[in-house]
Amino acid sequence: MSDSQTRLGVFKTYKLYVGGKFPRSESGRVYEVTDTKGKWLANAPLSSRKDARDAVVAARKAFGGWAGATAYNRGQILYRVAEMLEGRRDQFVREVGEAEGLSKSKAAAVVDAAIDRWVWYAGWTDKIAQVVGGANPVAGPYFNLSTPEPTGVVTVLAPQESTFLGLVSVIAPVIATGNTAVVIASEKSPLPALSLGEVLATSDLPGGVVNILSGKAAEMGPHLAAHLDVNAIDLTGADADLARDLEIAAADNLKRVLRPRTEDFTESPGTDRMTAFLETKTVWHPTGSLGASGSAY
Repeated sequence: MSDSQTRLGVFKTYKLYVGGKFPRSESGRVYEVTDTKGKWLANAPLSSRKDARDAVVAARKAFGGWAGATAYNRGQILYRVAEMLEGRRDQFVREVGEAEGLSKSKAAAVVDAAIDRWVWYAGWTDKIAQVVGGANPVAGPYFNLSTPEPTGVVTVLAPQESTFLGLVSVIAPVIATGNTAVVIASEKSPLPALSLGEVLATSDLPGGVVNILSGKAAEMGPHLAAHLDVNAIDLTGADADLARDLEIAAADNLKRVLRPRTEDFTESPGTDRMTAFLETKTVWHPTGSLGASGSAY
């Protein structure tokens, strides 16, 4: 090839991430994704109701094994995800910069914060039980112990503007505590989320623990809010009208709901997002008291 010739670039085909695999939307639909200046970046899959149902099936299938894993093991796996994110840092800096209209240095700061946030949640997996669980004082010869357990399958409407730091901040706490997730990415800027799926697939995270869909939250959200095999929904990425409609649909089948709120994802997140999708199991057990004398065995 002579110096005057230039090679054709290989355009990336972005796909959904469902059940550890990368399907196209079953509808065959795509939509154009542009940067903040209107420049075309890629065609993203426009997920359908069927894609959402498939994601719920995958999340439910993965739930037993993920919830049953030791907290230490979940922490190891999440830390491995952070390692993989670090290895693909340059790619995410470019995608975040294009998605959010940031300079390279500012996009790099966002990506670094997102990786640090993932590590932070990885460290919480085997500590959250000590914070929100414990032994309860009761009037009687019993141990009364409360421990947190994951809620189940959680639908997450990812933030629309914070395409990576916000995305990580809503996904990591859901899975750190043993839940599985069906994530609807930012509609206008889904590419960092779809690339995150590639990272998750090449880490040790079991397929189905996180499922990532791109497209219209207003199209998929009502079906997921009404889905009887979805246990909870995070409405962070929904506008006021959609959030109200989804909360009504979720109330009909008694889902846990995390309402949208004003958030600065650069601040320390605390434990709120982990405890939002935890149930408390309380167990009573005799202490072994032998009577009024106070002796015990």
